[in-house]
Amino acid sequence: MSEADGFVGRRARRAVANRRVFPFLALTTVAVMLIAGFVVTIIDKQDFPDFGTAVWWSIVTLATVGYGDVVPHTGWGRVVGSGVIVVGVTFIAFLTAVVTSLFVESDQEEHRQRVEDLQRAEHDETRRL
Repeated sequence: MSEADGFVGRRARRAVANRRVFPFLALTTVAVMLIAGFVVTIIDKQDFPDFGTAVWWSIVTLATVGYGDVVPHTGWGRVVGSGVIVVGVTFIAFLTAVVTSLFVESDQEEHRQRVEDLQRAEHDETRRL
């Protein structure tokens, strides 16, 4: 693995450990969107004449909407597009997992609290007897 992979991996692990996955995913998505828009304007000037059009395309592609109003026609443009699609699908899956995990964790915490309250009430009742 390269040094950049190590950096991203460390940042991702730190985000998970600190429970800051959503901001990490959001910032990473914005970074990928801007970088993909910049790269595709360089390698496919015909289909992406300006940065705004390229950013629009990267947003639509990352979100897996795929309107089709702007598409790459060159080989390298399609390579970048393929990468953006994979990143978009992966980030949506991560986001879904994070939100689901938060709901499950919240439900488990409520259950734990109810059990503790019930045990405390039983203990208090036992002490009174």
